[in-house]
Amino acid sequence: MSEEREAAASIEIEARDGALLLAVKAQPGARKNELRGVQDGALKVCVTQVAEKGKANKAIAEFLAKALKLRKSQIELASGELASQKKFRIAEIDEAGLRTKIEEALTAKK
Repeated sequence: MSEEREAAASIEIEARDGALLLAVKAQPGARKNELRGVQDGALKVCVTQVAEKGKANKAIAEFLAKALKLRKSQIELASGELASQKKFRIAEIDEAGLRTKIEEALTAKK
């Protein structure tokens, strides 16, 4: 099993209300927007936007859409608005498909 596949498999993804909840560890104010692997069962997402008035949450959702090749309308913040540990609701995809997209995104960043 590849390192990226192992990492994608360790991320907490929960099915709820016809969508998936993806665990994300946010790092606002980073030098660049990037996926930085997995930390404590969550996908670590770094964005340059600062954590101010929801700007970083919006930047994370937009970056996730781009990195995972999803539509912006498929992703919304479900919980953790003011915390670094967040849950993003991902619609219109199954768990296996989401894990594959995460694995591909982690592979592409190398």
